[in-house]
Amino acid sequence: MFLLAWGGNHFTPLVHMYEEDGGYAVWQANLLLGMYVGGLIPGLLVASALSDRRGRKPILVAGTIAAIIGSVLLGLGFEIFWLLCLGRVLAGIGVGVAMSVGTSWIKELSSPPFDRTAGITAGARRPALTLTVGFAMGAAATGCLAQWGPLPEMIPYAVHAVLSIAALLIVFSAPETLARERRSAQHWWRGLRIPLVGHRTFIRLIIPAAPWVFAAAGVAYAVMPALVQDTLGEWTTMYATVLTVATLGAGALVQNLVPRINRWTGGRALVVGLTLMTLGMGLAVVAALAADPIMAFVVAIVLGIAYGICVVAGLVIVQAIAEPKDLAGITGVYYSLAYSGFLLPTVLAALLPVMPYAVSLGAVAVLCLLSLSAVSLASKGRA
Repeated sequence: MFLLAWGGNHFTPLVHMYEEDGGYAVWQANLLLGMYVGGLIPGLLVASALSDRRGRKPILVAGTIAAIIGSVLLGLGFEIFWLLCLGRVLAGIGVGVAMSVGTSWIKELSSPPFDRTAGITAGARRPALTLTVGFAMGAAATGCLAQWGPLPEMIPYAVHAVLSIAALLIVFSAPETLARERRSAQHWWRGLRIPLVGHRTFIRLIIPAAPWVFAAAGVAYAVMPALVQDTLGEWTTMYATVLTVATLGAGALVQNLVPRINRWTGGRALVVGLTLMTLGMGLAVVAALAADPIMAFVVAIVLGIAYGICVVAGLVIVQAIAEPKDLAGITGVYYSLAYSGFLLPTVLAALLPVMPYAVSLGAVAVLCLLSLSAVSLASKGRA
């Protein structure tokens, strides 16, 4: 899971490199950033249904192989846009498998008989933290290799492919948690029907909140560097790396606090996260007007904390309403909704000819405030 997350996010610090050295338009570079959502959503939904029928391990192995091929194509396709798109889609499949199947697998490994000492929220915190650290380390390693290493368009992807091959050897020794007698007997495409998406809690809390999870991350480490790249020049790649690591690092540090936040607020950690999300989007407008690297860094930290709280708080709610047979499927739907927000930087970049970042981010802040209001009201009713 760590390396699948690495492979999903190691492209992020390189967006500026593809614009400057590859000659790609801003919208093309941002499209590549969001392109892996095209593989991620099938990876989330189809993989979860397949894992209910075939088991967790073989599907995670298949996702890892897809991610390795994706890195190979990205390393070879610097000047071939369609090849880069395909590589990003394959990376997305890997991340989707990690988020749905991997999260379910770790949830099950965090329960008896595999782990008799884990806390009640360990099944949500452990996979969320693993993914977040993987996203951060992938960006950090790639950014450093691209800034100071040889062949920046190839070496970062080669490093990921080699490490992923090593990870496969470890995965083969891990226990399968879904015994044959517990596996679904229905065809996998029937597993795509997930009744829990109609659950009142899912509709009122998860649907309005989930897209902001990765919208926050996207704004923090894709839009913020774009605001200050004229000031930073050749250091934009390194700055984007720092922002990515800072965003995800802040998110990782706060994730273990989510159970306490839920206790302190009567189960309203998601409201706390969305409040910080709205604040961060408002500060992003100020950063867009000021074009100041320090202000952009502050925005990244605030949005990173909001991301960390929201991703775990949402996952705790999803796992609380899910039966074991529905866990992988509803987790896949949750992360699909969450990752839809990662397309936000592409939308904002496409709007640049008619709407500067300061205006579009203002509109985003208003939408975030509306979502916060909806979730706050629903949380009161739930209490």
